[in-house]
Amino acid sequence: MNKKMLEILACPIDKHFPLEIFESNSKDQTVLEGAIYCTKCSRFYPIIEEIPIMLPDELRDKNQDIEFLKRNQFLLPEKITKQASPWHL
Repeated sequence: MNKKMLEILACPIDKHFPLEIFESNSKDQTVLEGAIYCTKCSRFYPIIEEIPIMLPDELRDKNQDIEFLKRNQFLLPEKITKQASPWHL
């Protein structure tokens, strides 16, 4: 995901803008893996293989999100790995 995209993204749940971005793997202006975080509703949205997965809760794959959190638990802040919605470690 190009970091410039963050300028146009809003949380799909509460439409909050701006969102925070946390990178676990990046190159230049591209985030290869990381998370987007909404400070209003405390939801995180994973960035996997440069693609931000910003779906409402009912369409999210819980197993994929938990695996993402486990894989990045030491690279992402605790507010995502231990406290974020819709689930956390």
